[in-house]
Amino acid sequence: MSADSAIMLAIGVPLITAIGIQLAARISDNLREAVTLAGAGTLAWVVWGMLPALFSGERPAWTVSELLPGVSLAFEVEPLGMLFAALASGLWIINSVYSIGYMRGNQEKNQTRFYTCFALALAATMGIAFAGNLFTLFLCYESLTLVTYPLVAHKGDKATVRSARVYLGILLCTSIGLLLPAIIWTYHVAGTGDFTVGGILAGKIAGADVGLLLALFVFGVGKAAVMPVHRWLPAAMVAPTPVSALLHAVAVVKAGVFTITKIIVYVFGVDFLFATPSSGWLVYAASFTIIAASVVALRQQNLKRLLAYSTVAQLSYVVMAAAVLKPLAEIGASIHMVAHAFGKITLFFAAGAIYTASKKSELHQLRGIGRRMPWTMAAFTIGALSMIGVPPTGGFVSKWYILAGAFQADNLLAIFTIIASTALNAAYFLPIIFMAWFEAEPSGGKPHGEAPPLVVLALSLTALLTLGFFFFNGPVIELETQLVQGMLQ
Repeated sequence: MSADSAIMLAIGVPLITAIGIQLAARISDNLREAVTLAGAGTLAWVVWGMLPALFSGERPAWTVSELLPGVSLAFEVEPLGMLFAALASGLWIINSVYSIGYMRGNQEKNQTRFYTCFALALAATMGIAFAGNLFTLFLCYESLTLVTYPLVAHKGDKATVRSARVYLGILLCTSIGLLLPAIIWTYHVAGTGDFTVGGILAGKIAGADVGLLLALFVFGVGKAAVMPVHRWLPAAMVAPTPVSALLHAVAVVKAGVFTITKIIVYVFGVDFLFATPSSGWLVYAASFTIIAASVVALRQQNLKRLLAYSTVAQLSYVVMAAAVLKPLAEIGASIHMVAHAFGKITLFFAAGAIYTASKKSELHQLRGIGRRMPWTMAAFTIGALSMIGVPPTGGFVSKWYILAGAFQADNLLAIFTIIASTALNAAYFLPIIFMAWFEAEPSGGKPHGEAPPLVVLALSLTALLTLGFFFFNGPVIELETQLVQGMLQ
């Protein structure tokens, strides 16, 4: 398979799947879901099939057309984008299995629309992952916002629609009001928006303008949820749990931190930013977001809202690591995208399983639930320990690299933030674990067992991935080492 064909298929398969879902739904629900699973499996096969070429040093590329002089719709496969694409395509399979069990178990309406928009979201995600320039990235980024709006508004009641409008409003306002001007400014000063190893802005912009342009990019990428543009993420928790998993683990927030990391590495350039004092504020902004979001999470009584604020904090780990501007930290940023995805999707799967089996969503309702739902709470425990950074979970690996990068840069703020946030993570996750396993179940509760088998299967798989990533992370590190080597050349 040629390079352009592989990239074309990576974007085209989810689009074809969306059409297939619409057609299959006219025949039967089972066929609709079979098409979903087939599409997810095919996408993973296509994306993962590009890995050998990338490991051998190739950089597959596909230019669709040049729309304006110097502005083209173009795609290129590089280590950071491949990591994001491989992660999203793999998790789509597991999320689809979970979605079938969850949507049927809760007798959700508009399931065909749900599966269709989910597939369209994956197409936009592949476009973001393989975008070869800022223009292409922006188009795919906006597309992801638009196709996920119906998913967030899925329930259709007034409260849900209101929250979905917050989601849409914040993400569109930040991207059009901040990100788009930053892209135009970059094209103006650099003459190009192509993602280039070492960056494109060195010698083209200086002084306070660097800090201002960086701020436009960081806050314009609202999906990264750096405070104060984070409110869309808790608001989106009105969506069904599979959508929450999409938002937090598979595509949306990962698209945010991926975009910021890619802009730092390929637009500004790590060496250029490190030599520019006006860019140092980003570590402070990320550190504030990590600590503040963790403190807010401590006060939450609803499980999904707690997980949402946990995500706000965990996302800024990636931003802070990228902003440390040291090789080990850049590797840590990439690894944390994977570790957080595995751990957080497990936590949301568990939250959805609890709701499906018992209709419980508040923390005080979870006393003794580990005895009724041992598989679910075992998975939840693994996911929570990964968020804290306890071995043998994936979260320990990523925090180790980020901390090593912070020491490499002698960045005391980053070191303090990691230590303090780890303690805060423990403070809001460990009481839930203790409550579920060791406290007595309230009397008078409705008897229940585990969620439907497909739901339990999916969360068990992601829990195993969270543990497995601790032991088998070599390919990810090897892939992202290519990124670092390119930065150092």
